[in-house]
Amino acid sequence: MQKQTNLSDKLEEILQTYHDSFSAKVYNPENEDTDLLMNVFGITQERKRENRQYWGRELGKCWERLVVTFCKSLRDDFKPALKIGSDEPCDLVIGKYAIDTKYRIGSGDSGTLKKFRLYSKMLKQEGYQPLLLILREDNLPAAITACRRGGWKILQGKESLDFLKEQTSKDLVQFLEKRVGKFDITVP
Repeated sequence: MQKQTNLSDKLEEILQTYHDSFSAKVYNPENEDTDLLMNVFGITQERKRENRQYWGRELGKCWERLVVTFCKSLRDDFKPALKIGSDEPCDLVIGKYAIDTKYRIGSGDSGTLKKFRLYSKMLKQEGYQPLLLILREDNLPAAITACRRGGWKILQGKESLDFLKEQTSKDLVQFLEKRVGKFDITVP
């Protein structure tokens, strides 16, 4: 009987610890910010919240393809994604920059951060400056800090778009803004 009581107490202690943690959790208000890609497609935050993982993945792939195509068309020194062994640590290279594109960094899990550190090291050994071009600005601060400490130069939001303009002499923002509504997915 004593073992059952001790077990019950231990299990209740675990539940109480989590109860206290959950009760103390402060929730930030939902982010209602949109971005250029969301605007082009007419995607609202409400729609995006219905399936964050899907929209994050798809908008991330769209962002990657836009940046790669933009730089490939406008830079003579463009190189496609590097393969180092079985790894592909970046999406493209221009000049001294090995660029990995991200729509948003929302995960700070140790596996992801370890991969970023490893890729940064690989790229530096190849003589490149690792650069993360992130479209959104509402990234997980701890993950951004970890990536910086891991050797990545990080540009977010307007900084990313300004970098592309500096490197290509063309304005991707202007291009995208002219297409707001043209690809609206909410229109039947």
